[in-house]
Amino acid sequence: MVCAHHHLYSSLARGMPAPAVTPHSFLSLLENVWWKLDVALDLDTLYWSAALGAAEALCSGTTAIIDHHESPLAIDGSLDVIADACSMIGVKTNLSYGITDRWDGTTLHSKVSPLSPMTDGAARGLRENERFLQSGGRGMVGVHASFTCSDETLDRASSLAESMNTGVHIHVAEGIDDKEAGARLQNRAKDNWLLVHAVHLDRQLAGTIVHNPRSNMNNAVGYANPLRFSNDVALGTDGIGADMLEEARLAYVRLREFDVMQSPDTVWEWLHTAEKFFPDIVNDTVTWSYDKVDSPWHVAFTPGIRCVDVHVDGQLVVKNGSPTQFDMTEIRTKASEAAAKLHKKLALT
Repeated sequence: MVCAHHHLYSSLARGMPAPAVTPHSFLSLLENVWWKLDVALDLDTLYWSAALGAAEALCSGTTAIIDHHESPLAIDGSLDVIADACSMIGVKTNLSYGITDRWDGTTLHSKVSPLSPMTDGAARGLRENERFLQSGGRGMVGVHASFTCSDETLDRASSLAESMNTGVHIHVAEGIDDKEAGARLQNRAKDNWLLVHAVHLDRQLAGTIVHNPRSNMNNAVGYANPLRFSNDVALGTDGIGADMLEEARLAYVRLREFDVMQSPDTVWEWLHTAEKFFPDIVNDTVTWSYDKVDSPWHVAFTPGIRCVDVHVDGQLVVKNGSPTQFDMTEIRTKASEAAAKLHKKLALT
C-alpha cells in the first residue's frame, strides 16, 4: 500500500509541549503547533523522526510513502536525510521539500501577498528540490500552499517541475485561509500534480486529489467530499501515521456519513490510486491476519486487522508482525531521545 501524503517530520510530535495559546482555528493551529515544530527541526532529529514513521508504516503493511517535508532552518540536504532513513527501513519513497515564502529571514508571515518577491527561504527550498531530483532521487517539487507563496514562487516551482518531468506536491485549500488556491492554480496545475486536501477547493483543477480524512477531522477544516470532482483520488494521512488500511476504513465511515448511498468499493479504489507513482510496488506483498482482506465490504466492518508478513521486492522484511532488517526497539529508543531534545527546544518557544 501507498501513503499518498505524509509528513514524516511529524512522527516525533506526539507528546510535544502544549502551545502557550490554545489554537482556535486552522491557521492558529499552524502558527502555534506545526510551524513551531518544523522550525525546531535539525537534521539529526529529522533522521530519527523519518525512521520511526517509516518503520511504523512498514509494520502496518505500507511499503511506499509520498512525503512532503519542511524544516526552514535545516533545508539543505534534508531530503537526503529522509531518503537515507527510509532506505534503512526498507520503504520506497517519493520526496519533496515544501517551498514557502512564509519565512522572510527570521520573520514569520502567516499569509503572503501574491505580488511579493520570492524569499531566500523559498529559493533555498527550490534548490533542495532541484538538487535532490538531479541527483536521481524519486520525488516531486514541493510547495507548502498558495496562501504562503508569491506568484513568483508558484511559477518557479511549476517551471522546475516541468523541467524535471515531474509534478508539484502542494496543499490546496485545506482551510478557508487558502480559499483562493483554485483561482491561483487554475492555469498552473498539471495532470501529474498532487492536490492535497482540496477541502475548500471551488473549481476543477488538473491533478490527483489526495484525501486525508483523519487529519481533516482532527483540524476541523470540514469534509472534502472529493467525489464532487472528476479527478483521481488517493488516500494520505497528512502525518498521522501511515496505517493505510485503517485510514481507508475511516475514509469509508466519513464518506458514508456524508452520503449513505456510497460503498466501501469507492474508498478501496482511492487506496490503490497512488500505486501509479510506484510501478515497482507490484513486487511488494503483504499477508494479513484476516482472510477476507481482499473484500472491501468485509474490511470496512472488521476492526483489528493486523499486518503479519511483508515482502518488499521479494525480500521478507516483516515476519509475524516484527521487522527483520532493523531493530524496532533501537528505532524507538533513538526516536525517543530525539523527541526529548525536540520537545525541550519547543518548550522554550
